[in-house]
Amino acid sequence: MAATRARSGGEAAPPLIAIALISAAALAYEILLMRLFSIILWHHFAYMIISLALLGYGASGALLSVARSAVQRRFAPLFCAAAAAFGTSAIGCFVLAQRVPFNPLEILWDPQQLVYLLAVYLLLALPFLCAGACVCMAYSRWQGMPSRIYSFDILGAGAGSLGVMGLLFVLAPEQALKLIGAMGFAAAAVAWLECGGPRRWPALALIALAALPLLLPQAFVAPAMSPYKELSQTLRIPQARIIEQSFSPLGMVSVVESPLTPLRHAPGLSLNALVEPPPQLGVFIDGEGLSALTRFDGRRESLAHLDQITSALPYHLLRRPRVLVLGAGAGADVLQAHYHAARQIDAVELNPQVIDLVRERFADYAGGIYSGGVDAAHSGGTQGPQVLVHAAEARGFVAASAQHYDLINVALLDSFSAASAGLYALSENYLYTVEALQDDLRHLEPGGLLAITRWVALPPRDALKLFGAAVVALERSGVADPASRLALVRSWQTSTLLVKNGAFSAEDIAAIKTFCTERSFDVAFYPGMMPGEANRYNVVAPPDLFDSATALLGPGRDEFVQNYKFHIEPATDDRPHFFHFFKWRSLPELLSLKEQGGLPLLEWGYPVLVATLAQAVLASLLLIAAPAAWVTWVGARQRNREPPAASRGRVLVYFAAIGFAFMFIEIAFIQKFVLFLSHPLYAVSVVLFSFLLFAGIGSAASKRLHAASARVLRHPQAALVGAIALSAALCLSLLPWLFQHSMALPDAVRIVISAALIAPLAFFMGMPFPLGLARVEASDARLIPWAWAINGCASVTGAVLATLLAIHVGFSAVVVAALVLYGVAAAASAAHAPSPCS
Repeated sequence: MAATRARSGGEAAPPLIAIALISAAALAYEILLMRLFSIILWHHFAYMIISLALLGYGASGALLSVARSAVQRRFAPLFCAAAAAFGTSAIGCFVLAQRVPFNPLEILWDPQQLVYLLAVYLLLALPFLCAGACVCMAYSRWQGMPSRIYSFDILGAGAGSLGVMGLLFVLAPEQALKLIGAMGFAAAAVAWLECGGPRRWPALALIALAALPLLLPQAFVAPAMSPYKELSQTLRIPQARIIEQSFSPLGMVSVVESPLTPLRHAPGLSLNALVEPPPQLGVFIDGEGLSALTRFDGRRESLAHLDQITSALPYHLLRRPRVLVLGAGAGADVLQAHYHAARQIDAVELNPQVIDLVRERFADYAGGIYSGGVDAAHSGGTQGPQVLVHAAEARGFVAASAQHYDLINVALLDSFSAASAGLYALSENYLYTVEALQDDLRHLEPGGLLAITRWVALPPRDALKLFGAAVVALERSGVADPASRLALVRSWQTSTLLVKNGAFSAEDIAAIKTFCTERSFDVAFYPGMMPGEANRYNVVAPPDLFDSATALLGPGRDEFVQNYKFHIEPATDDRPHFFHFFKWRSLPELLSLKEQGGLPLLEWGYPVLVATLAQAVLASLLLIAAPAAWVTWVGARQRNREPPAASRGRVLVYFAAIGFAFMFIEIAFIQKFVLFLSHPLYAVSVVLFSFLLFAGIGSAASKRLHAASARVLRHPQAALVGAIALSAALCLSLLPWLFQHSMALPDAVRIVISAALIAPLAFFMGMPFPLGLARVEASDARLIPWAWAINGCASVTGAVLATLLAIHVGFSAVVVAALVLYGVAAAASAAHAPSPCS
């Protein structure tokens, strides 16, 4: 009987535990890929990972619409095969994708890179196709039990999205990848048992296979870091080696020593300097952002090199300042403050692993700088300044602090090579926005200084964008003459911007000029500066920083920003992509300079985003829309009657609109919550979990609520759009207040607050899709595959398009666009046949 039941598809109940397992594995894999991409390349590529995951799920639905009868006959073997295929492909496709020679640095001048990018995209979509097939088969086989299946699907997905974050605190990413692969085989084994398979040995075999991924050599699945990342380049030095490495969701921390060729990291060190740095270790996060861990024996004179870089300037204008260092890293800026006799130092570092390395593992090497201060034992008998180290996100620490400082120093946090190549163009950075600068200025004592150091890029980009943001921040703070509070200097490699809480005095200006003259640094701007004083030592072709800074302070600022070859409009919390400098109209000119070395002027991250959008459109049309259209056409031919063109048009508009709208809001909220949750991976995990859970609840409740509202409202769809709009407006209005007042709360509390804030919006956003399907089923069920396909294509494309739009018009505008699309969907629904629920 059992054998007959298994062969005929007569399973008594769906394999709910297996569905939860495969959904958990798929969501964990999705978030893990972002972590792995951060290590391999320069960005987490969240938009691409979400898009390819949706592509896999959408393609599985299109595929199963062609093979529905086979699912009915052989559900258990097919489900188990798909789950096992997920376990195999999750590891295998990642390994294969690493062997695709994709290099984002070459994407604009090597057409093959577009093919490689598409290959990576399709390879990594395959595991999601397998996972999606498992869930789709369950829906197809048990059509009368969608609520139970959906609940376990959502429960598993939510557990996976949050569980992988905890997993990454205890396992390296490659170990987590092996465990996720094993979960696929475990889900297959559980499914066989739940479906009442005729024999036990297939389940035992699958359990045995689940152990195989765990036995794979670590090197086989380890992420292969780009050879162009800083860590890869450093390890090419003879005898350079990693002596310490740790992992967490915040990053892979690597400590490198080079005994043969000593590491010497002092960005922009004056060419006049007569001293060199003491021995150093290199500390890297995900292979980038080199931070020097300096050997400190307590002798102040051993740190003299820290007075020969541009970031030392504020200490020549202040006496025994109280200092806040944002982005303390391995402690170089803390040592600089100590060298200049700061009386107290607050050091803020996001990654607790870095703090532990300096405080514990390398405490003696670092002179105990993160152990409460440099004590007498490490300073030749002289008590050093008190050092308070805070494991916190820099922006959140400032917002939550009631303290005021003489100097707030924003450290040089990123890599010169990656920044100059534009590989951070897609990254949200909330340290350099207008609102961030306003927060910093509010925490300065009268006469205090905000100092921000950046790499020098030619033609100027970073420094100008930052200077413009400072001008706007001062204007918004009510300063009538921003020029009186700004100073900018540069070396051959770095620039430092000073913003003062008060006007620069004649003594300040004299000190700035003396500081620069002694070190052959160029003064780029100070109040009352004459053009002839600029561009003296490290001479660059025009336009230089002085000319541009003057333009940003003048009446023609908007015209200057509009006509500049790079995008230098100040970043804001609504548009926090500080490193986005790309302008389409400059592309032909820059490409024409290819033979003269002009390609480094291009911002590489943005073209990758555009290429991903193009391939998302192509892949979704070929793998989702085409099969669904074919099924719809075949069904119409069999019945000798095609659906009316008007019906197809309304279905197209409705499901495309809600697909784009849902993804616009989800992606915008992921990017928006990066600030509140301190890290992109936290934001992705929490926002995905919240939208999945509460949209699922809304979907389950949609039919009942819609029927109730239809009895008292003339236009229930319009009321639903109004509920979504009201919820979105509430979120957007509350977020700034939360960021200002809740950033000091523990991570767990902020996660709960985030989920609670998203809950009402996601609840209502979960309703339009099932309500639309109910309408289609009631009026013309032949259009259901078409509806699924259109929604899938829009979702796949929308995940990437939302990121592109957010860069250009901001998160709020993307959310508004989503609300307009929901309105379009409501209008299309109103023109449709009456709802069966009404």
